[in-house]
Amino acid sequence: MTETLDPEDKKIITLARAARARGGTPEGAAVRDETGRTYAATTVALPSLRLSALQVAVAMAVSSGAKSLEAAAVVTEADDPAEHDLAAVEDMGNGTLFLAGPDGSLKGRYI
Repeated sequence: MTETLDPEDKKIITLARAARARGGTPEGAAVRDETGRTYAATTVALPSLRLSALQVAVAMAVSSGAKSLEAAAVVTEADDPAEHDLAAVEDMGNGTLFLAGPDGSLKGRYI
């Protein structure tokens, strides 16, 4: 997919890629809230707790007082976003979800 992205949207993809690489996890995610604050996270896979990277990033934003999301990005090998990730973005308002590959190439824009 070839699409020109806003620099702020490129930034959250870059943050998601960096989180994924730093954590060595299957997914990295980043979100931008209504005030422009960003939150980056990785997949949590504990015996007692399993969360996608995007669920963690959304939880971080909400626990910091975010009321809505402008945008979210997930960097993954998957070709489509998980339903629970789409639901988390929808719960937070009208934000756009960008799905990107590990190299940062955009696979799709959702919601």
